[in-house]
Amino acid sequence: MSITTAVILAGGLGTRLKEAVPNLPKPMAPINGRPFLEYQMDYWIDQGINHFILSVGYLKSSIIDHFGERYNNASIEYAEEYKPLGTGGGLLIASKDLIEPFLVLNGDTFIEVNLDDLLNFHIQKKSKWTFSLFKKSQFTRYMGMDVNINGEILSLKSKKSHLNGLVNGGVYLIEPKVLSSLGYKVGNKASLEDDLLPSYISKGGKIFGKEFKGKFIDIGLPEDYYRSSKIIE
Repeated sequence: MSITTAVILAGGLGTRLKEAVPNLPKPMAPINGRPFLEYQMDYWIDQGINHFILSVGYLKSSIIDHFGERYNNASIEYAEEYKPLGTGGGLLIASKDLIEPFLVLNGDTFIEVNLDDLLNFHIQKKSKWTFSLFKKSQFTRYMGMDVNINGEILSLKSKKSHLNGLVNGGVYLIEPKVLSSLGYKVGNKASLEDDLLPSYISKGGKIFGKEFKGKFIDIGLPEDYYRSSKIIE
């Protein structure tokens, strides 16, 4: 099995970053003269991704006009929102025709995840929904995870105040049938973290997570965006 498709959630309003990048969606924020999204896509293309589905909404024309239908030998489709649907709603539109396991990425975060390692872990655990996890001292900004020694995520503890711990890296490996079983229709407004994930768990679904230790950057806040030019090359 290989993973060749990635959905990138790139439709958010980017409210916190507007003061630094007022006229662009977050994924198009320039870093060393290039849009953040280019760095992210280059990283995953190097690992075998050859098809991207970009979930776009806010200022979407700037993304569509820049990338078109191909980028660096990878094909691109667009799942367009005509009203804000949230991360879950955007994911449902973007994934509606997929039949093979696929990656889900946040358009404003970059984390070094080895795709082969993530896939092998996914297969080993017979997982339907696998998280990338990382240790982060700013725990309150991220979804914290209670993970057992087998890698199963026992609970999602969003906004929990711990100094250290495993948190959600925002790179998921998902089996398409999982999303179609949740009872949400394409076009519904939903949050990935607050609606789709809890629904999956409430139906008895198991989630697994593997820790990665590479670079991480979240450009959602101006101070982190300004630091990103020193982290991403």
